[in-house]
Amino acid sequence: MTTISAVKFNGVTAIAGDGQVTMGEKVISKQTARKIRRIYNDQVVIGFAGGVADAVTLQERLENKLEAYSGNLKRAAVELARDWRKDPTLQKLEALLIAFNAEDLLLISGGGEVLEPDENVVAIGSGGNFAQAAAVAMIRHASDMSATEIAEESVRIASGIDVYTNDDIKTDMLKEN
Repeated sequence: MTTISAVKFNGVTAIAGDGQVTMGEKVISKQTARKIRRIYNDQVVIGFAGGVADAVTLQERLENKLEAYSGNLKRAAVELARDWRKDPTLQKLEALLIAFNAEDLLLISGGGEVLEPDENVVAIGSGGNFAQAAAVAMIRHASDMSATEIAEESVRIASGIDVYTNDDIKTDMLKEN
């Protein structure tokens, strides 16, 4: 369980994620995990929530789709979601992905959904709803903050509410072309 929050604001898309890995409901097994990664020649940034092995499998599949579709993130995401929905092996994977490049911000789910957020904010994981609400509020009312600051602070707020999220927060960002 975790919190990953991504924000597209003022020409920058930023992502933040905590480092907590929980075994079951009672044991914190790691506090400094990195759940944000760059793929496809550092042109796409992903963040994942759910089982680590499942997320790595999805990362590899997304990279393969990006290669197959010349880096077209939307097309690669739709094809990954289509496979995920149809393939019985993939259907057992328990993870969600946020993926973005310089143009697009997407949520990819195992139900076959590829969503572009309405308010340029998407968050996943056990603290995702808290982080998303916080990020939307900051975008609406604190325009002096950067996308990275908003994403990071939204996860920090979630870490104060959600027991499966800690405040060891990592960030990454890309600017629009």
